[in-house]
Amino acid sequence: MNTLVFVEDDAEVGELIAAYLRRHDIEVVLETRGDRAEETILRVNPDLVMLDIMLPGKDGMTLCRDLRERWQGPVILLTSLDSDMNHILALELGALDYILKTTPPAVLLARLRLHLRQSPRPPDAPLPPLKGLTAHKALQFGALSIDPVNRQVVLENQVITLSTADFDLLWELATHAGQILNRDALLQSLRGVSYDGLDRSIDVAVSRLRKKLNDNAAEPWRIKTIRNKGYLFAPHAWESEQ
Repeated sequence: MNTLVFVEDDAEVGELIAAYLRRHDIEVVLETRGDRAEETILRVNPDLVMLDIMLPGKDGMTLCRDLRERWQGPVILLTSLDSDMNHILALELGALDYILKTTPPAVLLARLRLHLRQSPRPPDAPLPPLKGLTAHKALQFGALSIDPVNRQVVLENQVITLSTADFDLLWELATHAGQILNRDALLQSLRGVSYDGLDRSIDVAVSRLRKKLNDNAAEPWRIKTIRNKGYLFAPHAWESEQ
Protein backbone atom coordinates (compact mmCIF):
# COMPACT_ATOMS: atom_id res chain seq x y z
CA MET A 1 0.00 0.00 0.00
CA ASN A 2 1.28 3.45 -0.90
CA THR A 3 1.43 6.24 1.68
CA LEU A 4 0.62 9.88 0.95
CA VAL A 5 0.97 12.97 3.13
CA PHE A 6 -1.84 15.42 2.37
CA VAL A 7 -1.36 18.96 3.68
CA GLU A 8 -4.80 20.62 3.79
CA ASP A 9 -6.07 23.12 6.35
CA ASP A 10 -9.77 22.46 5.68
CA ALA A 11 -10.39 19.40 7.86
CA GLU A 12 -13.64 18.47 6.10
CA VAL A 13 -12.09 18.56 2.64
CA GLY A 14 -9.04 16.68 3.87
CA GLU A 15 -11.09 13.90 5.45
CA LEU A 16 -13.34 13.51 2.39
CA ILE A 17 -10.42 13.14 0.00
CA ALA A 18 -8.47 10.95 2.43
CA ALA A 19 -11.45 8.61 2.90
CA TYR A 20 -11.83 8.21 -0.88
CA LEU A 21 -8.13 7.46 -1.37
CA ARG A 22 -8.05 4.99 1.52
CA ARG A 23 -10.89 3.05 -0.10
CA HIS A 24 -8.56 2.66 -3.08
CA ASP A 25 -5.55 1.40 -1.11
CA ILE A 26 -3.68 4.66 -0.59
CA GLU A 27 -2.91 5.37 3.05
CA VAL A 28 -3.24 9.10 3.83
CA VAL A 29 -1.56 11.04 6.63
CA LEU A 30 -3.26 14.42 7.10
CA GLU A 31 -1.45 17.56 8.19
CA THR A 32 -3.31 20.87 8.59
CA ARG A 33 -0.46 23.38 8.95
CA GLY A 34 2.22 24.32 6.44
CA ASP A 35 4.78 25.14 9.14
CA ARG A 36 4.47 21.60 10.56
CA ALA A 37 4.27 19.80 7.23
CA GLU A 38 7.98 19.42 6.50
CA GLU A 39 8.58 17.71 9.83
CA THR A 40 5.63 15.37 9.19
CA ILE A 41 6.84 14.52 5.68
CA LEU A 42 10.39 13.74 6.81
CA ARG A 43 9.06 11.60 9.66
CA VAL A 44 6.56 9.63 7.55
CA ASN A 45 8.75 9.51 4.40
CA PRO A 46 5.72 8.92 2.14
CA ASP A 47 5.56 7.78 -1.47
CA LEU A 48 3.98 11.09 -2.50
CA VAL A 49 3.13 14.50 -1.01
CA MET A 50 0.01 16.49 -1.94
CA LEU A 51 -0.14 20.16 -0.93
CA ASP A 52 -2.81 22.81 -0.81
CA ILE A 53 -1.49 26.31 -1.57
CA MET A 54 -3.34 28.38 1.03
CA LEU A 55 -2.00 27.00 4.31
CA PRO A 56 -1.47 28.51 7.77
CA GLY A 57 2.12 29.00 8.86
CA LYS A 58 3.72 28.37 5.47
CA ASP A 59 2.03 28.37 2.06
CA GLY A 60 2.17 25.38 -0.26
CA MET A 61 4.45 27.04 -2.83
CA THR A 62 7.06 27.89 -0.21
CA LEU A 63 6.73 24.43 1.29
CA CYS A 64 7.23 22.83 -2.15
CA ARG A 65 10.40 24.87 -2.66
CA ASP A 66 11.79 24.11 0.80
CA LEU A 67 11.04 20.39 0.51
CA ARG A 68 13.26 20.04 -2.58
CA GLU A 69 16.32 20.61 -0.39
CA ARG A 70 15.55 17.74 2.00
CA TRP A 71 13.15 15.32 0.32
CA GLN A 72 13.20 14.19 -3.32
CA GLY A 73 9.91 12.30 -3.66
CA PRO A 74 7.03 13.41 -5.91
CA VAL A 75 5.09 16.53 -4.89
CA ILE A 76 1.80 17.69 -6.41
CA LEU A 77 -0.35 20.74 -5.71
CA LEU A 78 -4.07 20.19 -5.11
CA THR A 79 -5.73 23.59 -4.98
CA SER A 80 -8.82 25.64 -5.75
CA LEU A 81 -6.67 28.39 -7.33
CA ASP A 82 -7.17 28.11 -11.08
CA SER A 83 -4.27 30.26 -12.24
CA ASP A 84 -1.82 29.75 -15.09
CA MET A 85 0.85 31.67 -13.18
CA ASN A 86 0.43 29.50 -10.09
CA HIS A 87 0.54 26.40 -12.30
CA ILE A 88 3.80 27.53 -13.91
CA LEU A 89 5.32 28.58 -10.58
CA ALA A 90 4.48 25.20 -9.01
CA LEU A 91 6.30 23.37 -11.81
CA GLU A 92 9.23 25.78 -11.55
CA LEU A 93 9.50 25.00 -7.83
CA GLY A 94 9.69 21.26 -8.45
CA ALA A 95 6.08 20.03 -8.32
CA LEU A 96 5.17 17.24 -10.74
CA ASP A 97 1.54 18.23 -11.16
CA TYR A 98 -1.00 20.96 -10.43
CA ILE A 99 -4.53 19.63 -9.89
CA LEU A 100 -7.69 21.58 -9.17
CA LYS A 101 -9.96 20.51 -6.31
CA THR A 102 -12.86 20.49 -8.76
CA THR A 103 -11.23 17.50 -10.51
CA PRO A 104 -13.48 14.42 -10.18
CA PRO A 105 -12.18 12.01 -7.50
CA ALA A 106 -11.68 9.19 -10.02
CA VAL A 107 -9.50 11.44 -12.18
CA LEU A 108 -7.52 12.61 -9.14
CA LEU A 109 -6.96 8.96 -8.18
CA ALA A 110 -5.79 8.10 -11.70
CA ARG A 111 -3.29 10.95 -11.73
CA LEU A 112 -1.97 10.02 -8.28
CA ARG A 113 -1.52 6.42 -9.38
CA LEU A 114 0.35 7.61 -12.48
CA HIS A 115 2.83 9.55 -10.34
CA LEU A 116 3.18 6.65 -7.91
CA ARG A 117 3.95 4.26 -10.77
CA GLN A 118 6.60 6.64 -12.07
CA SER A 119 8.22 6.90 -8.61
CA PRO A 120 7.95 3.30 -7.38
CA ARG A 121 10.84 3.41 -4.87
CA PRO A 122 10.78 5.16 -1.50
CA PRO A 123 12.86 8.36 -1.68
CA ASP A 124 15.55 6.90 0.60
CA ALA A 125 15.87 3.58 -1.21
CA PRO A 126 19.17 2.85 -3.01
CA LEU A 127 18.89 3.69 -6.66
CA PRO A 128 20.34 1.24 -9.19
CA PRO A 129 22.26 2.40 -12.24
CA LEU A 130 20.04 3.69 -15.01
CA LYS A 131 19.15 1.25 -17.78
CA GLY A 132 22.01 0.27 -20.05
CA LEU A 133 24.81 1.49 -17.76
CA THR A 134 27.70 -0.32 -16.15
CA ALA A 135 28.28 0.52 -12.50
CA HIS A 136 29.73 3.96 -11.78
CA LYS A 137 29.99 4.92 -15.45
CA ALA A 138 29.62 8.68 -15.25
CA LEU A 139 29.27 10.98 -18.21
CA GLN A 140 31.87 13.73 -18.59
CA PHE A 141 31.45 16.85 -20.73
CA GLY A 142 34.27 19.27 -20.00
CA ALA A 143 33.60 20.69 -16.53
CA LEU A 144 30.29 18.81 -16.22
CA SER A 145 30.15 15.35 -14.64
CA ILE A 146 26.94 13.31 -14.33
CA ASP A 147 27.09 10.24 -12.09
CA PRO A 148 23.99 8.02 -12.60
CA VAL A 149 24.70 5.69 -9.68
CA ASN A 150 24.99 8.37 -7.00
CA ARG A 151 22.76 10.67 -9.05
CA GLN A 152 25.24 13.46 -8.55
CA VAL A 153 25.96 16.35 -10.90
CA VAL A 154 29.17 18.40 -10.61
CA LEU A 155 29.79 21.52 -12.69
CA GLU A 156 33.10 23.41 -12.41
CA ASN A 157 33.89 21.55 -9.15
CA GLN A 158 30.54 22.55 -7.60
CA VAL A 159 27.88 19.95 -6.74
CA ILE A 160 24.58 20.92 -8.38
CA THR A 161 21.48 19.96 -6.39
CA LEU A 162 18.81 18.55 -8.69
CA SER A 163 15.41 17.02 -7.98
CA THR A 164 14.75 13.48 -9.20
CA ALA A 165 12.77 14.81 -12.15
CA ASP A 166 15.49 17.34 -13.07
CA PHE A 167 18.22 14.70 -12.92
CA ASP A 168 16.21 12.33 -15.11
CA LEU A 169 15.67 15.09 -17.68
CA LEU A 170 19.37 16.00 -17.70
CA TRP A 171 20.34 12.34 -18.08
CA GLU A 172 17.95 11.89 -20.99
CA LEU A 173 19.36 14.95 -22.75
CA ALA A 174 23.00 14.12 -21.99
CA THR A 175 22.79 10.52 -23.15
CA HIS A 176 21.53 11.90 -26.48
CA ALA A 177 24.14 14.66 -26.64
CA GLY A 178 24.26 16.32 -30.05
CA GLN A 179 20.80 15.00 -30.97
CA ILE A 180 17.53 16.93 -31.08
CA LEU A 181 14.89 15.53 -28.72
CA ASN A 182 11.34 16.76 -29.23
CA ARG A 183 8.79 17.20 -26.46
CA ASP A 184 6.97 13.99 -27.34
CA ALA A 185 10.17 11.92 -27.04
CA LEU A 186 10.98 13.51 -23.68
CA LEU A 187 7.48 13.09 -22.26
CA GLN A 188 7.30 9.47 -23.44
CA SER A 189 10.68 8.64 -21.90
CA LEU A 190 10.29 10.53 -18.62
CA ARG A 191 6.56 10.27 -17.90
CA GLY A 192 5.20 7.64 -20.28
CA VAL A 193 2.68 10.03 -21.85
CA SER A 194 2.36 11.61 -25.28
CA TYR A 195 2.69 15.31 -25.98
CA ASP A 196 -0.78 16.83 -26.48
CA GLY A 197 0.38 20.11 -27.98
CA LEU A 198 -0.44 22.03 -24.78
CA ASP A 199 1.65 20.48 -22.01
CA ARG A 200 4.42 22.95 -21.12
CA SER A 201 5.97 20.94 -18.29
CA ILE A 202 9.02 19.97 -20.36
CA ASP A 203 9.62 23.61 -21.32
CA VAL A 204 9.39 24.66 -17.67
CA ALA A 205 11.69 21.82 -16.58
CA VAL A 206 14.29 22.69 -19.23
CA SER A 207 14.17 26.33 -18.13
CA ARG A 208 14.71 25.28 -14.51
CA LEU A 209 17.59 22.99 -15.53
CA ARG A 210 19.29 25.74 -17.54
CA LYS A 211 19.20 28.05 -14.54
CA LYS A 212 20.82 25.47 -12.28
CA LEU A 213 23.52 24.69 -14.87
CA ASN A 214 24.43 28.35 -15.48
CA ASP A 215 23.10 28.40 -19.03
CA ASN A 216 22.11 31.69 -20.65
CA ALA A 217 18.34 32.07 -20.29
CA ALA A 218 18.06 34.57 -23.16
CA GLU A 219 20.39 32.73 -25.55
CA PRO A 220 20.92 29.18 -24.26
CA TRP A 221 24.13 27.58 -25.52
CA ARG A 222 24.40 24.51 -23.31
CA ILE A 223 20.85 23.16 -23.66
CA LYS A 224 19.75 24.69 -26.93
CA THR A 225 16.22 25.26 -28.20
CA ILE A 226 15.88 24.15 -31.80
CA ARG A 227 12.85 26.02 -33.05
CA ASN A 228 9.87 23.84 -33.97
CA LYS A 229 11.95 20.72 -33.28
CA GLY A 230 12.93 20.39 -29.64
CA TYR A 231 16.01 20.56 -27.41
CA LEU A 232 19.68 19.74 -27.99
CA PHE A 233 22.31 19.08 -25.32
CA ALA A 234 25.53 20.64 -26.66
CA PRO A 235 28.40 18.28 -25.71
CA HIS A 236 31.21 20.82 -26.22
CA ALA A 237 29.66 23.73 -24.29
CA TRP A 238 30.73 22.82 -20.77
CA GLU A 239 34.33 24.02 -20.46
CA SER A 240 33.43 27.39 -18.97
CA GLU A 241 30.71 30.02 -18.97
CA GLN A 242 30.40 32.17 -22.09
